[in-house]
Amino acid sequence: MKTALAQMELLKDFIFLLVSSPTTALGTVLILFILYFVAVSFASRDRRPEPPGPRHLPLLGNLLQLDLSRPQRTLCELSKKYGSVFTVYFGPKKVVVLSGYKAVKEALVGHADEFGERDILPIFSDVNKGHGILFANGESWKQMRRFALSTLRDFGMGKRIVEEKILEECSHLLQVFDNQNGKPFDTARPLNFATSNIICSFVYGSRFEYDDPRFIKLVTRANETIQKAGSPQVQIYNMFPWLVGWIKNRQVIKNNSEMSIRDVRDLIQQLKETLNPQMCRGLVDCFLIQKQKDEDSHVRDTHFHEDNLICTVTNLFAAGTDTTATTLRWALLLLAKYPHIQDQVQEELDRVIGNRHVRVDDRKNLPFTDAVIHETQRLANVVPMSIPHKTSQDVTFQGYLIKKGTVVFPLLTSVLYDETEWESPHTFNPSHFLNEEGKFIKRDAFLPFSAGRRVCLGESLARMELFLFFASLCQRFLFRPPPGVSEDELDLTPAVGFTVPPSPHELCAVSRQ
Repeated sequence: MKTALAQMELLKDFIFLLVSSPTTALGTVLILFILYFVAVSFASRDRRPEPPGPRHLPLLGNLLQLDLSRPQRTLCELSKKYGSVFTVYFGPKKVVVLSGYKAVKEALVGHADEFGERDILPIFSDVNKGHGILFANGESWKQMRRFALSTLRDFGMGKRIVEEKILEECSHLLQVFDNQNGKPFDTARPLNFATSNIICSFVYGSRFEYDDPRFIKLVTRANETIQKAGSPQVQIYNMFPWLVGWIKNRQVIKNNSEMSIRDVRDLIQQLKETLNPQMCRGLVDCFLIQKQKDEDSHVRDTHFHEDNLICTVTNLFAAGTDTTATTLRWALLLLAKYPHIQDQVQEELDRVIGNRHVRVDDRKNLPFTDAVIHETQRLANVVPMSIPHKTSQDVTFQGYLIKKGTVVFPLLTSVLYDETEWESPHTFNPSHFLNEEGKFIKRDAFLPFSAGRRVCLGESLARMELFLFFASLCQRFLFRPPPGVSEDELDLTPAVGFTVPPSPHELCAVSRQ
């Protein structure tokens, strides 16, 4: 930098001498020549290459090359040609895609600050307006994430105290499954209710009955919103927001959001009316107490306000419900698809646990069961493109210049299916997580919760839920295809959505007792 400044000073002195000379015309020509030479010199000196990518059209970008129903597939194919760091245009928006375990891990962990911002898609900007945790940046995001994480930990997230809450919810879930009397049914609703109630117990301090009308609507709207957010329609809207009037799914999401906000505001008001500062029931109570403290202390620019509370609650509710329930749906479908895997899980549970309730401490003695859960998370690939990131500053990454403000997609599909990391990446193979002695092993490329500054804050809670719900269900039931449907006919084609559930299906839960 000092050398460049010194050169510019010398250049200014030289130009002054030329201008003050009698041969003004010649001096002007020389000035223009020198300025051109210096500009080219400086440009070439800072000419770091940007990531390569396919040629794109004006305005449309690479839209005609993308499968908008499953864009992760297109991006994985493009990575085979352009490498682990490449550029693609979603309409007019330039996106840098990170593909494979090494590139994603190096960016999100090795350059956590540079890749730690969130790109807020127009559809989420419409709904959250920069508030909450998932779709926010800056000081507000930092404070809300820190508050949510510390509060959830205070209420037992990742600790033994929450085990009792999950086991209590297990009893309600098992009863719903038992009430089907072995007949075919869709597992989606009861699994969503169960996982929703866990996050509700943290947020509100209590669970809901499965037939509570408000609860049913909150869960249904959240699931529909997540599904619509990944639709081709909404992806087109995110590329061309001025098409707002033409995008029906955008209006569905907006209406769902407005109705859910009204319900959440009512629930918060009920808690506010019975608030006891000496006894917090859940996250909402803690937030209201901090909000009142800031108001009493006349804190300027406080982030503890109603908009942040509502968005934080709705973010936690959606994120804490959908991904865990979706993973459990995949797990039960895979057990029905591969009965020999189910037999091994149940043999291990019978041998180690018997008839008593499974506990978190049992995980270490259930390596095959644990491996099946992890392999389900890997193969199900529930959040295939992660949530978009954005660079906070210019960064040189793997030899390429990625400029400040560039949208970045850490392609989690490419990590979980990385052929250099997994022996059989496209098959359901619990052996990925077992050594030769049958003991559970961790794998570095297992990143279903992402990594770095934006790693899922509820990871420890989700891991506990998956283990306890899955093991409890397997203890109690055999999962089979509906009558007349063979295991081979069970469809593993994923549905379309912002997260990726299995296609609609029914299973039979046959009691083992």
